[in-house]
Amino acid sequence: MLIERLTPVGDPELSRPDPERLIEGDPVHRAWNAEEEDGLFCGIWESTPGAWRVHYDEWEYCRILAGRSVIEGDAGERMEVGPGDAFFIRPGFRGIWRVIETTRKDYVILIR
Repeated sequence: MLIERLTPVGDPELSRPDPERLIEGDPVHRAWNAEEEDGLFCGIWESTPGAWRVHYDEWEYCRILAGRSVIEGDAGERMEVGPGDAFFIRPGFRGIWRVIETTRKDYVILIR
């Protein structure tokens, strides 16, 4: 199909942050991956509360569907995000992703 709705269908992939990156809590991630082709990925991701270190080597566009998170960069940037907020993260970003309330987002990732 050349056009599809992006909705969580079926069983999600479950994961947790790597233990060496975990800062607080016991966040559980669920992902419904809709597309994976030639370095382009999209789908819906959700996490329960907690905080972990992130290192981005890829571009990511996100739109928050539900919940609240805070993204803090090692360079001092800080962004609180909630429902309706859209943003992107550039390759090279390092910092902390802190889920305050279970957060659900849709995403598009480009790996070059």
